[in-house]
Amino acid sequence: MISFRGVYAMPDTVKVPVYRQFFHDKINDEQVQFDKIDGVIDHLLHVGNNEEINLKLTDALFRKVDALQDWIELDSGLNSSNYKIRSLGYIENFLKGFRTSYNKKEIQLSTFPLLMDHIELIVQSPATENSIVPFIKDLPYTQAKLITSIFTDNSGYREAMNLVYLKFCQLHPDEIVKTIRPFVNESFADSLIGVACYANPAQLYTFAQSTTTPEGKLIHNSSNPRVKVLAQLSQTPNALFYFPFLDDILSGKKSIENIQRLVGDGELGYDSVRYFKLLVETEIDYYNRMIGPSRDTAIAMFGTNGLREALKNRAIKHFISPINTLHNENNLAIRMKAIEPLSATELYYMMVLGENDIYTSSYKHSFNRLLQLMGPNPRFDSLLLNVRFDYFKKFIKMAANFNRLDIVLKGMSTQSAELLMRAFVANLDQSNNLEDATDVADSYSSIDDKTIQRTILNYVIQNETQCIDDNNEKGTLVYGLLKNIFLAADSSQHIDLAAVAGIPSVYEIDNKSLQDDSGRIVQQVFFYGDEDGKAFFPSFVNSFSSKEWKVITRPEWVEIKSLKGNVWIYANLPLDYDANLDDSAQTHLNEFLEKNNLSPSVVVHRGHSYWLPGTIRRMSHTAKIVVLGSCGGYKNLHTILEVAPEANIISTKEIGAGDINRPILNSLHQSLLNGKKIVWKDMWRSLDAIFEKDKNKAIRESWESYIPPYKNLGAIFIKAYNSKTLSY
Repeated sequence: MISFRGVYAMPDTVKVPVYRQFFHDKINDEQVQFDKIDGVIDHLLHVGNNEEINLKLTDALFRKVDALQDWIELDSGLNSSNYKIRSLGYIENFLKGFRTSYNKKEIQLSTFPLLMDHIELIVQSPATENSIVPFIKDLPYTQAKLITSIFTDNSGYREAMNLVYLKFCQLHPDEIVKTIRPFVNESFADSLIGVACYANPAQLYTFAQSTTTPEGKLIHNSSNPRVKVLAQLSQTPNALFYFPFLDDILSGKKSIENIQRLVGDGELGYDSVRYFKLLVETEIDYYNRMIGPSRDTAIAMFGTNGLREALKNRAIKHFISPINTLHNENNLAIRMKAIEPLSATELYYMMVLGENDIYTSSYKHSFNRLLQLMGPNPRFDSLLLNVRFDYFKKFIKMAANFNRLDIVLKGMSTQSAELLMRAFVANLDQSNNLEDATDVADSYSSIDDKTIQRTILNYVIQNETQCIDDNNEKGTLVYGLLKNIFLAADSSQHIDLAAVAGIPSVYEIDNKSLQDDSGRIVQQVFFYGDEDGKAFFPSFVNSFSSKEWKVITRPEWVEIKSLKGNVWIYANLPLDYDANLDDSAQTHLNEFLEKNNLSPSVVVHRGHSYWLPGTIRRMSHTAKIVVLGSCGGYKNLHTILEVAPEANIISTKEIGAGDINRPILNSLHQSLLNGKKIVWKDMWRSLDAIFEKDKNKAIRESWESYIPPYKNLGAIFIKAYNSKTLSY
């Protein structure tokens, strides 16, 4: 027979009948495909520097596979040609399946010799009639799954499938409910549903809402006490109101009946204040468990419809949105009435959870109310102890951003203040993302008190030194970048931030760098079809003088082209979002831009922070300037810089104001038309002069929340970190 052999090849004297040669050839072809894994077809596998491993892999792929082929042809026990063909098919499917799993990174190449031994033993069992279960019992999930998938006609196949699924459930207990349908009638199904109740109660609750599906029937027939409670909850009207308290309901600490007194029917009889208070009380309890000795995380604390999501949504809906809406109301008793029933602790959670939605004036008045509730000698260390320092870094960041950090620190003992700032800067390398480090960078840029700035800088330097001593590469990078960014923010240090951070300048941008291959500067403006979008769109279009611009209205967007120069602006119409027409307009505009080779280097977001993910999803990777009507915090900044790594970002700490966005864009457009380098500090000085003269106090306050690219230290940090890690 034809065979690809390496160093272990032996003379082949086995005669293969012509009608079975085809099946041997298929195995040989799979060996060739396998041989390609190391990039060279040479009948040898080189997958690393360990020569012993390389030799074992080569031996298993060529000598052992060939020897098993020979055995199939020679063994008298396989007295049927169909048996022999079926056995050859097992080998082919094994090679193909292993290679596929390896390419998907589901299995390690080093396991191939062991699995080849298992295949050999199974194939050589009498007519392969013995169950495969003993052969996979002790194998890890991916290996057991692969072998089971090959022997679908084996007498033990169903039992093996059950065993493989149980191995899967051990690895992924949070995926039990959505994968259990083929196994709902097995004896272990009820036990697995009990495991799923702990691992992913939200998913279990979702499936329990239907009582007619196989999963729903399994859940509602479960003997597990926790599952029974959750099944009952799934059939309770307005059940999502109860879900954040699931742990306490399951343990008997809270009852559905008691919560129902606050919920009513979700509208009639719903007590929004008392419900929020109960959420805060539960958050403190759950968080205390999470940081306590047992490190016990409540099953309903995180995720969709979990406690924290509910707490945030209710804070925004019942308190932040009402006081934001009344931002032009001068009577504070009227404007701030919504937060009047809240205690200091409840107000704390409202503020930190509403970070991306609260207006500057709303925050400041809420902070003043917090001070009032804390008495004549407010003690912020006592407040933070009461919440067990839950969200304290977010609280510090917001206080810094809104120029209230000095008040917070003065409301503590000197020792407590030092410990707080040390904790604020500590462990920035420990989390899975850069949010805490970005918050520290953002806070530093907002602090006017030089003493507090020096304190933060000193702690950053101390942490960097410790990370260097500990050979902590990530920590050294994080703290080293923060140190250099903070030092560069002080103009007296004369530090070239771009050179130190390894990023393009954040102080200026050349007109030439904004141009495409045809010399055009293309700008895309994203509008949304809510009331604000429809209200501000006409003034946006009317801001372009007919002496300098030509405006062409299309069915779904406007094209605004400069009469002199090379600036082309495209803005989708704010069509009705309820009918998804604004989304369609953006999609069709993107298709038009791509078809006509128009790559936006300037992107403008005109809308609330909750629309921003849509803008980011469609924005061009060529964007060099991004103007945000609202920021939305670390998550959105990080995503923007993933899409457009070189973007200079203008953002705001609060929801953007049309009366501020318009002058910013007008100034930007004039700079683009002039064809000169944009110097952000010069532009900001001009805008400062404009807004200082504005008679509207709310406009002046909102302008203070806008951040130019060179002061957006959070964005600068993310850019620098990405630049450094990509270069390693």
